[in-house]
Amino acid sequence: MTSTETVIARNRRISDELFLRNMRVLWRRDPALAARVDAVDDVDRVAVEAARNGDATARVSLPDGNSAYLHSRHQPGAEAKKWADAIDREGNFCFVVSGIGLGYHIRALFDDLHDETVVVCLEPSIELMATALTCVDFADLIDADRLIFLVDDDKTRLHARLHRHSTLLMLGTQFAKHVPSVRRDEPAYNRIHTALTEFVTYSRMSLLTLLGNSRITCKNIAMNLPNYVATPPIDLLQDRFRGCPGIVISAGPSLSKNLDQLGALKGKAVLCAVQTALRPLTLRGIVPDFVTSLDFHEMSSKFYEGVEGLEDVHLVAEPKATWHVTDTYPGPMSLLDNEWARLVAGDELGGRSGLTAGATVAHLAFYLAAYMGCDPIIFVGQDLAFTGHVFYVPGVEIHRAWRGEINRFNSMEQKEWDRIARNRPILRKVVGNDGSELYTDELLFTYLEQFEKDIRTVPATVVNATEGGARIRGTSVMSLADATEKFCRGPIDPALFEYRKDANWWDESKLASLKGVLENRIASLDEVVKVCDELLDLFKELRGLTDDPTKFNKKIIRVDELRVKVHQDTRAYEMVNAATQTAELRRYHADRMISAAAGDDVERAKRQIRRDSEFIGSVGTGAQDVREMLEETLQRVNDPPRRNVPLSRAEKDSGVSL
Repeated sequence: MTSTETVIARNRRISDELFLRNMRVLWRRDPALAARVDAVDDVDRVAVEAARNGDATARVSLPDGNSAYLHSRHQPGAEAKKWADAIDREGNFCFVVSGIGLGYHIRALFDDLHDETVVVCLEPSIELMATALTCVDFADLIDADRLIFLVDDDKTRLHARLHRHSTLLMLGTQFAKHVPSVRRDEPAYNRIHTALTEFVTYSRMSLLTLLGNSRITCKNIAMNLPNYVATPPIDLLQDRFRGCPGIVISAGPSLSKNLDQLGALKGKAVLCAVQTALRPLTLRGIVPDFVTSLDFHEMSSKFYEGVEGLEDVHLVAEPKATWHVTDTYPGPMSLLDNEWARLVAGDELGGRSGLTAGATVAHLAFYLAAYMGCDPIIFVGQDLAFTGHVFYVPGVEIHRAWRGEINRFNSMEQKEWDRIARNRPILRKVVGNDGSELYTDELLFTYLEQFEKDIRTVPATVVNATEGGARIRGTSVMSLADATEKFCRGPIDPALFEYRKDANWWDESKLASLKGVLENRIASLDEVVKVCDELLDLFKELRGLTDDPTKFNKKIIRVDELRVKVHQDTRAYEMVNAATQTAELRRYHADRMISAAAGDDVERAKRQIRRDSEFIGSVGTGAQDVREMLEETLQRVNDPPRRNVPLSRAEKDSGVSL
């Protein structure tokens, strides 16, 4: 064997070893992608050649008929380091790199990143990826889930791979491009890039909503606890309407085209309406079977004011919905399972069936229809865009509020457009059901993203009969008339609705148990506040002791004891944590910054004290807030809301009155 043949054989052996090493961990982390890479035949990989220093490089064809090298023909590693050094690493925890090349630049980027950092590589060419895995050792990074490959714009896969890293994406993300790779098929890279940026938009809106509403969410759940434990869960609805068509009625502007048709569908389909659509529906004499509520603001109680005929309409609400709705609702009502409600009330008293937490009342109505076994599920009024440059269907509550401002110079349509135009910085265009382009905004777009993700998880056929609005991937588009003709031909068995007459819609006897539980929770929160106060005093002392290790270490023993004490009462800590999400995010960010920062042990200790002091202060404040919430709940248990709900058959027979 010649020396050249020996070198070739050696390089082939090394390549095979690298490939097998990379693939072993890829099969564990991402088996679907591993199967695609493994299916690439050796002859279909990108042909590599030796650079001057002996490393591999590759010459590839470009769309314009020319060719170019993916890496230097002389020193690919040195070139990759130069590329990586030009990337701004400061304050970023996630890097998105378009183009894998042969992998040198990605490995070089990791060489100067701290252990908390994640790199997402966008690479539509499975053949190029298979080649890169023979050139560079990524096994440790793939195994640690720090290197993630996205090969297409499949949103289900994208959400599954990136969900656990969404907070890191929010804390700081840097985008970079390996130009030689991207030039091979720029449109394909752009499609993945667009899907990723849409995920980032969705994650940002979800995180901001969580942070902004965490306290009011817990306050509403606390105030709803009497209704939560005294009303029946949704268990009796599971698969009750299996195989029956369900219509999710939302309040988008296109609903006006379908309102008159909905009246004839009562009894032929299960009508699940969002609370914002109640008034337009009932004004036409259309009474839905179900209505959904989850909005935290007490203004949502306006949707029900003056609306009649709700005595047989089953309200399904998340416990985070304002108690101003649940206290006064006149018909059957069920509150969904909620983790924080169970934390407070306990599993025995608070456990029940639930649904996926809804981003909107429309999502909740969709989850409800799926839970009840409806098939198909038909969307009406689900615009998710500004069809006709308006926001709402005529007749919604906001239109009543605007009436005093309407004159010949300021029409209702102008008010609608003004509301849209205020969001001009976050407006974007989407493809409509009719193929045209429509304006939407970032918030509505995240709702669209959520629907597309959810639709993939349900076995039912989903029909979009919204005659307008944004196209929702995963749905069949048809008019409501066509959907009615195809799916809603016969009546639903009336016996399926009889449960409303048999259930006990208000069981006040359960409130006595809730009272005892609340008293115990309040006592545990008092202890958390006490421990946090002592910790804050200790942190003040520790700030002046960082240059005296002996005294510092003596004090830190007591700090550790108190930390253990805080975390021993897991339930109380989790209750407080849910109400102080901003504090959790700040601590998470501070942890990442401390890990990434340079400096000696003293400087590191000072940073940790600042982090812990801020966090424990927030925990103490949060514990006091939650305690006050539960005190108010206890008052409501002692003087419960007197709900005017329908009596069950058994209650009527026994002469009970509420």
